[in-house]
Amino acid sequence: MKMIWVLAADDTGTLGRFYSDLFQARFMPGMGDHHCVVEFGDGTRLEIYRPSRKRPFPTRGRALAPCLRLDPSLDPLPELRRLLSTALECGGSLLEDARVEAFGAEAWIQDPEGNPLLLLAPVVSADSMS
Repeated sequence: MKMIWVLAADDTGTLGRFYSDLFQARFMPGMGDHHCVVEFGDGTRLEIYRPSRKRPFPTRGRALAPCLRLDPSLDPLPELRRLLSTALECGGSLLEDARVEAFGAEAWIQDPEGNPLLLLAPVVSADSMS
């Protein structure tokens, strides 16, 4: 048994390529033109599907969202800004601009279909320096 993520989409191919390009992950066709899979380097899978036309489209929200977490850095803001630039070039849009917090730098974007995505660049902790 393993956990996967599922994401409802109107255009599964476009959204799948957005996530595969942004995360540098493998894009795979799914069970038809209504489904595709993005497989990350650690084996985690994001399955993108078009819901049945007989049911209402799932509500979008930020209570549960994917997070692209970079490796910790001494200066996380420039790393985050590079990733943010890539995300915007891939078709994402800004929800909340990059900001620095005690844990590092973060920015909220939305994918091409309006789903929220957190970009996170943690700061190297003092504990990991010793």
